[in-house]
Amino acid sequence: MTNKNALIVRGGWFGHQPVEATERFIPFLRDNGYDVRVEESPKVYADADYMATVDLIVQCNTMNTIEKDEFRGLRAAIEAGTGMAGWHGGIADSYRNESDYLHLIGGQFACHPGKHPDECVGEQSDNYVPYRVNMLPAAAEHPITQGIEDFDLVTEQYWVLSDDYIDVLATTTQAVREWDPWNRPVTSPAIWTRQWGKGRIFVSTPGHRVEILDDPNVRTIIERGLLWASR
Repeated sequence: MTNKNALIVRGGWFGHQPVEATERFIPFLRDNGYDVRVEESPKVYADADYMATVDLIVQCNTMNTIEKDEFRGLRAAIEAGTGMAGWHGGIADSYRNESDYLHLIGGQFACHPGKHPDECVGEQSDNYVPYRVNMLPAAAEHPITQGIEDFDLVTEQYWVLSDDYIDVLATTTQAVREWDPWNRPVTSPAIWTRQWGKGRIFVSTPGHRVEILDDPNVRTIIERGLLWASR
């Protein structure tokens, strides 16, 4: 039996630990029968011959840029059946220069409202707040989320701009604090899937750093999401 091919594309903002984060999942992929190739930029997406052989793209590339031919290659591969999966800004805040990428993924990071301004110290932790990931009824029977109940995290809580072509498995609700300018709670998708042509896309917004990826719920959801998305 021929192994499947997984492509990891990582890079961008170092705060998301793209190397350390993706290295956590390489043994899992290999244990599940994947040959793993790692690239440090999206240039590989423009290689149509290679991309046709890829069963799963795992992308961890935040606030970077993508060229037109690279994006077209990525989209064509997914439309032909290559799966794509990722977490946090590595998939939901990857290429702000390409609006068609946002259209492909279906949700874009907008902000992560943080602590009270008086508590901020100029570190990433300024944006770490306690919040709950709420599983929707659809999650109970989905292979990615089956058996997982609502869970709590202390990390960045993503406020996401999205469309209704995503299939949402879990949400998170941003409260209104006394210092916030919005005046009612805002619910965003936290875990979703999307069908694009013949390809599947999986997104988990939790996953800011390795300590969140090591949370048992987050880790299980991402591992299942990788396998679900794959061709």
